[in-house]
Amino acid sequence: MAEDRNFTLKIITPERVFYEGPVSMVEFNTTEGAIGIYKGHIPMTVMIKPGILTITTDEGKREAALHAGFVEILQTQVTVLAEVVEWPEEIDANRAKAALERAEERIRRHEPNTDLARAETALDRAMARINVLK
Repeated sequence: MAEDRNFTLKIITPERVFYEGPVSMVEFNTTEGAIGIYKGHIPMTVMIKPGILTITTDEGKREAALHAGFVEILQTQVTVLAEVVEWPEEIDANRAKAALERAEERIRRHEPNTDLARAETALDRAMARINVLK
């Protein structure tokens, strides 16, 4: 029975096929807000915003840090083309904390030569990494 509610999720980065298999739900952040996808979702294409990717399968939930890219949503298949996706065990906690501190400092200082949008994106990515480790 559970098979009937599953759809195919494929997550691809420039370096590898991160995930490919049947899922019952996938959740992530888009530039328009958070989204949860079930089989039969209306077809659309969305842009990813850094955050936590949650994959739900018959075995349970698994989370990863998702950074940027695009998602093609079809009724029986979702394809994620991502710049970076990381399982918690692939994340260096100390490096993520250091990146968070650097981004916060750049935003706090807001010097004239600081690209604020880039600093905010770096902050979002660092927070995604840290939050997926919790």
